[in-house]
Amino acid sequence: MTVDASLALSELTADRELLGRTSTAERVAGVLRSRIAQGSFRPGMRLPEERICGALGVSRNTLRESFRLLTHERLLVHRLNRGTFVRILTAEDIQDIYRVRRLVECAALRELGAPPYPVDGLDAAVTAGEKAATEDNWRDCATANIRFHRTLAALAGSGRTDELMAGVLAELRLAFHVMDDPRRFHEPYLARNRQIVRALESGDAAGAERLLAFYLEDSRRQLVEAYPEQPED
Repeated sequence: MTVDASLALSELTADRELLGRTSTAERVAGVLRSRIAQGSFRPGMRLPEERICGALGVSRNTLRESFRLLTHERLLVHRLNRGTFVRILTAEDIQDIYRVRRLVECAALRELGAPPYPVDGLDAAVTAGEKAATEDNWRDCATANIRFHRTLAALAGSGRTDELMAGVLAELRLAFHVMDDPRRFHEPYLARNRQIVRALESGDAAGAERLLAFYLEDSRRQLVEAYPEQPED
């Protein structure tokens, strides 16, 4: 086990209080999901059951149910006789994620009614990303970008869409955690997200959709091109 992996597991003990006395598989999954999103548990890392159970104070059965939930969400993968690992995306996975994003996010803008549009949440996400960039904190910048796109998709006003996008964007973060140069990828989207907000502020939903479609395609192409070759199973 690497030093980073050992440190991530030792930090997990601090999350025990989040579970409370009525800890459930869903709550454990929530803790692990958060750690994966933060990059503490990186793609390809094996998640040792005994250490995680000890850190969180839960039973092995509870943990395994949590693993099943996160495997269903495509964040983990189980390897027979080897254990459970944080999933490593392929280039094909990224292509498909962006296909779903374009279908959902562009439709959310296309179906907006008459202006004015609710842009406060979008503006706050862009501002958070800009602040993170000034601090050279590209992990938080990526988080702000994810928040921007979740908020954008939420304009559809559909709980099912919100749930779908939460899963899709959580899966996408697995790709961000193995990028060689996160600044090069994330920095241009600060200005681009701001442009989308300004288009919506001016009441131009069609213009915002055109910008979004172009930026999603550019993002997909850049991420696929920059994505490091992943080891075979």
